[in-house]
Amino acid sequence: MGENICKKIDGLIGEQIDEHIIEAVGRARITIRNGRVVAVEDPVIKGCPLARRFKYPVSDMTADEIKKNIEGRIADFGMCTPQRRVLSNDDFVLFGASELLNSALAAGIIDCAVLACDGAGTVIVSNPALIQGIGGKMSGLVKTTAYPEVIARINDNGGHVVFSDGRLDAFAGCRKAYELGYKKVAVTIALVADAEKIRAAYPDAVIICVHTTGHSRENAEKLAETCDLIFACSSAKIREVAGSRALVQGGTGVPVFAMTQKGKEIILEKIRTTKMQVMIRGDRLPMNLGNEPEPLI
Repeated sequence: MGENICKKIDGLIGEQIDEHIIEAVGRARITIRNGRVVAVEDPVIKGCPLARRFKYPVSDMTADEIKKNIEGRIADFGMCTPQRRVLSNDDFVLFGASELLNSALAAGIIDCAVLACDGAGTVIVSNPALIQGIGGKMSGLVKTTAYPEVIARINDNGGHVVFSDGRLDAFAGCRKAYELGYKKVAVTIALVADAEKIRAAYPDAVIICVHTTGHSRENAEKLAETCDLIFACSSAKIREVAGSRALVQGGTGVPVFAMTQKGKEIILEKIRTTKMQVMIRGDRLPMNLGNEPEPLI
């Protein structure tokens, strides 16, 4: 165990607390209580090209640097607090999950997205600014506390919060989306069990797998068989298994792989509508330009 594992930072003892747990910035597990970062575990990787481009960049994968990044997010948009802002019109990366969902929504490829949101839990969203506001700066939500203020903001902007207690349940969120009358549902997942359960019950759902660092080869095989889009994060096995079978790869450092025609359509739609310069070429996948996270695990 590294010396920073579960590094305690001004813990709040004896007080009534709320709690949020996220895994971010090299899959370090971070605990936030009452708007304060109270614990940071060591990350499982040493460097990430995406983390170096954050608004609050992380160049050195240490508990202190990660803490500063999370504190920056809390100050910037109220992450994991009742002040959480939920709307945004900014594209942060070309092939991010929320950016791909937004362009797919605008094109009619999907009509809603089931997401995880700190301060609310499982949400159903059909407003592009809400998709970006929730997903653009959030990653790896493990547990959250629901706030009435955040739920109200989501509801006021056309979203639907599935549970009042902040539960995270992608399958239940997907089921509720269909019950509400949506026909073309996209859902983000991180667990193999969720992907398999959703695919079995809702064959037409667009399944997007995020937060894949550390997956085994067996998990990578199952995800490649069930998901439309898979983000490679720092996973060696996702690159090896999903990357070699993908129809399209978006990005190189932290790529996303389209495993189905629907996934391919979503990536190509983002390319069609972006104002950024894009290079397109035919090649064997996965393509690596030497700017990946390290180490891949």
